[in-house]
Amino acid sequence: MTEKATQGRLEISDLSITYRKPRSDEVFTAVEGVSLTIEKGSFVTIVGSSGCGKSTLLLAMAGLIPKASGAIALDGQEVTKPGPDRAMVFQDASLLPWRTVHGNVRFALELQRWKRDDIDERAMRYVRMVGLGAFADYHPHQLSGGMRQRVNIARALCVDPDVLLMDEPFGALDAQTREVMCDELLRIWERDKKTAIFVTHAIDEAIFLGDRVVVMGRNPGHIRDVIEIDLPRPRTNAMLDSPAFVDYRRRLREYIAADLAALQMVEAIV
Repeated sequence: MTEKATQGRLEISDLSITYRKPRSDEVFTAVEGVSLTIEKGSFVTIVGSSGCGKSTLLLAMAGLIPKASGAIALDGQEVTKPGPDRAMVFQDASLLPWRTVHGNVRFALELQRWKRDDIDERAMRYVRMVGLGAFADYHPHQLSGGMRQRVNIARALCVDPDVLLMDEPFGALDAQTREVMCDELLRIWERDKKTAIFVTHAIDEAIFLGDRVVVMGRNPGHIRDVIEIDLPRPRTNAMLDSPAFVDYRRRLREYIAADLAALQMVEAIV
């Protein structure tokens, strides 16, 4: 298997996702009527209150859960199952404990049957890309949480996906480490410009990373707004206190506060 030209235009059209409740015939609608176009090479973040369908939408993009109606297409091809054109990064790094950093990254290439002669060099290249060259022979238990997630990102990127899907990958990290990891992720992304979709609860994280922030509402999950983030790249931590950043933060907080207030009203009535 060899590297390919970057692709990654994702189109979601009137998408709905339902679940059948356990031990019941009742159907729960998790996501309804979602339409969104994500351009090749862009970085899109998704925010919203808990239970609004952010992760469900991301899993559908990955082909890991079925849709009830609508369509998801990557470069014009319908997404119906997982594929090598998409790589998923979860909150839990889920590294193989008996493999080293290099071995974990190498394993992703082995699964996709890359050329044997290329595997070791390519795996090491991505280990270095995430700043872990000196830790290539370490095992996961010898790494910090942030370092394990760097391995996770290297493992996802090394197989050359068109789209990188990330479900709160920094959610379990402390605030200081999250800040460092955001800087690292942007450094890596700016090198290859893969199409990136990043789900997060953290408003500042969503603004700092994204070209656009998709704001989701709940009951059922839907898109309330898509906010274009007009901040220059490369992003710096000094931007966090800029008037533009503060205004984006206020707008997003208002959306999420309104969603939570509506939920509390419904619960009070029930």
